[in-house]
Amino acid sequence: MAFSDVFPELMRTPTPLMRRFAALLDETRGGPLEALALRSQQTTRRHFGRTMRLFAPLYVSNECVNNCSYCGFSRDAGILRTTLTVDQVRREAEHLHGLGFRNILLVAGEHPKFVSEGYLQDCIDAIKPFIPTIGIEVGPMEDEQYTEIVHHGAEGLVVYQETYDRPIYQTLHTAGPKKNFDWRLDCPERAYAGGFRRIGIGALFGLADWKQEALALCAHLEYLYKHCWKAQLTVSFPRMRPYAGNYEYTPDPALFLPDKAFVRLICAFRLLFPQVGIVVSTREPASLRDAIATLGVTHMSAGARTEPGGYTGAGSDDLHLTVKGRRVELQGKSGCEKATEQFRISDTRGPAEIAAMLRGQNLDPVWKDWDEVLLAGT
Repeated sequence: MAFSDVFPELMRTPTPLMRRFAALLDETRGGPLEALALRSQQTTRRHFGRTMRLFAPLYVSNECVNNCSYCGFSRDAGILRTTLTVDQVRREAEHLHGLGFRNILLVAGEHPKFVSEGYLQDCIDAIKPFIPTIGIEVGPMEDEQYTEIVHHGAEGLVVYQETYDRPIYQTLHTAGPKKNFDWRLDCPERAYAGGFRRIGIGALFGLADWKQEALALCAHLEYLYKHCWKAQLTVSFPRMRPYAGNYEYTPDPALFLPDKAFVRLICAFRLLFPQVGIVVSTREPASLRDAIATLGVTHMSAGARTEPGGYTGAGSDDLHLTVKGRRVELQGKSGCEKATEQFRISDTRGPAEIAAMLRGQNLDPVWKDWDEVLLAGT
């Protein structure tokens, strides 16, 4: 029985853990935020020490067949698109390696024509000799496809449900395979069956009522802890940012997750899931990331770019539009264009600055925490 089978009933009849989670989110029942933050910090130290794992996203393509009304890569968006060659992916990864990163997340839109069969495997083969920790954040796949990806050297998968509210999900996704709510919802379980040792889930806060999203995310995490218990699980709650096609984006006050509630969310997940990894990306402002670094967060991105070739300029010689799935050449190229980013980041500091900030708070930046040699002989 998959999570999609039990999810509706869980939201109607929450488990005891879900009820405790909801109580922690309530300012009256959950107690003062300061006390909650202190308990969260102590729990984090007990299970993770003073470490902070650093990673970088590496966007390989912004082509996509899905129409998602909140995403800069949406199919019908008139953006500058490119898909990096394997050599260009290697060049981007070598640049990140030079900055210290040994943990890279390969990110791509969902487009079988451009991100074709075997492409991700070739990218992984190209960078795994010097990048020991490789994750992917791409369109959901079948079990056997995940098994092949793992065989090539990836060991982490990230998939965000975006929103757990089915009616809102259906309104936001108007075309493409991403319209299938349940297929995406069960993706972490297929990845686990395929052999991934790290699985990350999350919701994009700002699309639906944030308390209901948080409760659904709690339900999903509790389920995965019971059924995918051999994997290391991470959770993330990114908030909406301005994106291509809507750079003037402002949060809907009715759906917005405020900063204080964001911190309370971190603490609630830490206290009820003491061993889960909690990820905070460069979507969040520098001041907030600095303030919460010691309170429960275990993973941070640094110096991130959200467009293909964002670190070295790779792929800028092959920019084009895509109309109805077909490539359309640009007219009158200026030579200064670059591929369009998925969204605008908020914390623009480089990895060295982030590492210095962490050390200033008596935290240890961890650039590498995994190597395939650990499995030798097993």
